[in-house]
Amino acid sequence: MALKSHLLRSRQTIFIAFATVFFFCGCGTGQTEKQVPNIVLLMGDDHGWEETGYNNHPFLKTPILDDMAANGLRFDRFYAGAPTCTPTRGTVITGRHPNRYGAFKPNWSIRPEEISIAQLLSDAGYATAHFGKWHLGPVKKTSPTNPGAMGFDEWLSHDNFFEMNPTLSRNGEDPTQFRGESSEILIAETIAFIKKAKAESKPFFIVIWFGSPHEPFSGLEKDLALYQNFPDSLSEKTYPLTSMKTGLKVNRPQDSVLTERYAEITAMDRSIGMLRDYLKANQLKDNSLLWYCGDNGTPTAGHYVTPLRDKKGSVYEGGIRVPGIIEWPAQIPIAHTTNFTAVTTDILPTLCQLTGQSLPDRTLDGTSLAQLINGEVKARQQPIFFWDYNVKNELAKKRVPYIDTLLQQGTTPLLKMRKGKFTRSFENYVHDQIDTIDYTGAKAVIDDQFKLVIHDESRSETRKELFDITNDIGEKNNLIDRYPEIAEDLEAQLKNWQTSVLESLTGQDY
Repeated sequence: MALKSHLLRSRQTIFIAFATVFFFCGCGTGQTEKQVPNIVLLMGDDHGWEETGYNNHPFLKTPILDDMAANGLRFDRFYAGAPTCTPTRGTVITGRHPNRYGAFKPNWSIRPEEISIAQLLSDAGYATAHFGKWHLGPVKKTSPTNPGAMGFDEWLSHDNFFEMNPTLSRNGEDPTQFRGESSEILIAETIAFIKKAKAESKPFFIVIWFGSPHEPFSGLEKDLALYQNFPDSLSEKTYPLTSMKTGLKVNRPQDSVLTERYAEITAMDRSIGMLRDYLKANQLKDNSLLWYCGDNGTPTAGHYVTPLRDKKGSVYEGGIRVPGIIEWPAQIPIAHTTNFTAVTTDILPTLCQLTGQSLPDRTLDGTSLAQLINGEVKARQQPIFFWDYNVKNELAKKRVPYIDTLLQQGTTPLLKMRKGKFTRSFENYVHDQIDTIDYTGAKAVIDDQFKLVIHDESRSETRKELFDITNDIGEKNNLIDRYPEIAEDLEAQLKNWQTSVLESLTGQDY
């Protein structure tokens, strides 16, 4: 039965584009005319699936996310498009897998020719802004991949991650330090932008990418005080983390690490509550769509209790399954939880359908969730593909920079030293032909029931595993010998998809 239902699903097309135009009533605004929703995308940095109160974490306090999950659409199977930050952020902006445009790893930039959701919504009359971590290229004014080049009217952003008292660049100008808790700073900027947008009678589209809870960790005293009573065994475990004083690695006991990490998550959670309170007080909450997710799974030092296998950087569930919540009272008046498999590449096509915009004329990897929001869809009609590209092969070849290296140099400092400096530079290379070795790298494909994982980074060994992911969240039972036909079918679909991705990488979409 499992084989029959799987093969039936696999015959359906991989890429689905919805062209239906949706306009929604502005409930609670005092207006009767139909209008598009205000949209705010929120993302935690390194925030894993299990690190929320509503997912029964034994210590973490996330009352705002818990309330959003209790009153909106909660995804129990929501995925980051990649197991690390830059690639996932690219999926949100483009609706496309990051390997299509060479954003393989952290600090590998997007390409200027990509069409962003901000550009599409700006064309639709939205006021657009980005606040926080960008990490798709430098945020300076001369960068061809800064938020402004990607369609944002305004931005207060950082090239990479940041802590309390962050140094940020406003609209590409020289970086300036802002005093205070970083998540609260971003929300204050968000509220100021909303006021401006409403004064101009424009709907707003805002992307808020928090610096929390990425290491190095820090927190306010009131938040640190919440997390002081961990098991004694955690003081005996140490992890190398960035020193706030030197920017270099130091070994720290896990109990103190978790105190600060959880304090950052709680502060981020509270800041989201500040935004919700403002929207409610100004009769904007009902027709404002808030979408929260993480960018990848929990990193090693943050692991305490999780049913998921592995961690950040892995294509197992612990590296890619993240919190996912949509709150939109006007269209989700009755809270519900879904096991529908969704991914960050779905964000662009969903928002296009909800706002009546045509999809970009190029291959997308996501699908619209508009029908799911309306309660009309129960299962995904095409698989989700993951591929952690093997950049060692890319760097071993003689490559031509896709963007001038001077334009790829970042300017916003962070506390973590890398390659002898406190700023980050980006890279992206021309890839004009496809080689057999380009297909390597850890990868996975998930349909409604099964997940195939392939590791072929080693020239001497390829490891394949098949899991019934609906009943084996921990990926403990390899079923590849029991269902070889399912594994073969998923692998064939994966290979075809990889070919499509590599064709995009060579520039065929432009």
